[in-house]
Amino acid sequence: MLIVLVIVVLFLPFLPLVIWSFAQGWFFPQLIPDQWTLQHWSQLVSPASRVIEGLLQSLAIALITTILSLLVGLPAGRAIGVMEFPGKEALKLFLLTPIIVSPLATLMGIQFVLIRLGLNGTLLGVILVHLMPTIPYMTLVLTSVFANYDIRYETQARSLGASPVQVLSQVTLPLIAPGIVVGALFAFLISWNEFLLTFFVGAGRVFTLPMVLFTLLQGGNNGLVAAVAITSVVPGLLFLLLASKALENDTALGGLGNV
Repeated sequence: MLIVLVIVVLFLPFLPLVIWSFAQGWFFPQLIPDQWTLQHWSQLVSPASRVIEGLLQSLAIALITTILSLLVGLPAGRAIGVMEFPGKEALKLFLLTPIIVSPLATLMGIQFVLIRLGLNGTLLGVILVHLMPTIPYMTLVLTSVFANYDIRYETQARSLGASPVQVLSQVTLPLIAPGIVVGALFAFLISWNEFLLTFFVGAGRVFTLPMVLFTLLQGGNNGLVAAVAITSVVPGLLFLLLASKALENDTALGGLGNV
């Protein structure tokens, strides 16, 4: 019963969006619309709406950002979680800076650098600025994983003749897979929903789905806005479900108990 109540509370705000996306018009004091239509969904896929363009660019940026965050966060998380060195706690605090400080506080300086490098208004520039909030999350998640990681598994594998590549692929990565999944989930969702950094660094030339939604909000077409809003939720929800499934499978295999 509690689970049902939680699900209802979480998904109740999306109910008006679903109704709006199929409503011809929805005016007070109507409880539900009198007329229904698929017009808003047909407008969603039209070239004029630019929703498909925004969807594809958001997906590309989020996936590339997640991969780059993992490539940086994996060795960084291992170093912080496993090794002991002076200034370790200060480094952890420093990693929280992009999360604690408002993006506007650092955005102007970053944009100045990107303009000098010719990356302002480019897809690469947006990906690089998305790394600012995603790398700390990925690193901190993997730091927690490696803090409970027994490095003797790797030592034993090396003593049995495993190469460094084999140790990484057959020992390390399977054991830290849950942490990778959680970190990737955070990175993907942060990048997917990022608007402010994309708005300034993209300079109106990089059009992601949050940018499309913001533009449509100015037009007053509630039905189309609702359809786009629902569309923007679906990829993140699918990624979340896949991540949950991966974690469940790892738990069933006993992966979590080995970390």
